[in-house]
Amino acid sequence: MLQQKLIDFIKTRHQLSKEDVDLIAQYFEPVLFPKNRIIEESGKVPKYLYYINSGFLRLFHYQENGDEITTHINCPPGFLTSYFNFVKETPSNEQVETITECELLRITKADLDSLTAKSLAMKDFSIEIFQQCITYNESRSLELATLSAEQRYRKLMADYPGILHHVPVSYIASFLGMKAESLSRIRKKLTS
Repeated sequence: MLQQKLIDFIKTRHQLSKEDVDLIAQYFEPVLFPKNRIIEESGKVPKYLYYINSGFLRLFHYQENGDEITTHINCPPGFLTSYFNFVKETPSNEQVETITECELLRITKADLDSLTAKSLAMKDFSIEIFQQCITYNESRSLELATLSAEQRYRKLMADYPGILHHVPVSYIASFLGMKAESLSRIRKKLTS
């Protein structure tokens, strides 16, 4: 069952009944996308919340001058969407793109609402995930405001050491709030 990784992930935090497992299998649709594919477009209401079985995704938007700003890079296991817009069902200015080939599970807002109405465990899990998202975003904002570029890079490498093997340096630099040239200088300094 392609939903097994998600089920195992949830079981690390919550007890799941047979009915809960059946509901997860019913509501989460497995999908496979090639690398460099836009799977949610800006200007539209995000259709899905994605769970990442394998692969890397990014959330990004364009500045007025046309530059891309990567706001989130996610690696398995984890969830990704433009959360505020997904929950509020409003158009997002962000896009979701696969960086590598991705094996995902996806669920619509309506199906997530049905699932959480039918399963207390999934309701509790969903609340936990959205709380983690808020905490992560606040922590990230604080890091961008208070840490130097080198400190942000070191923290990313400590937290996600495999990211450089799968994600282009330009996306990592944008995510860290710097130009690719600055990140190259930092990496050169740290390896010399």
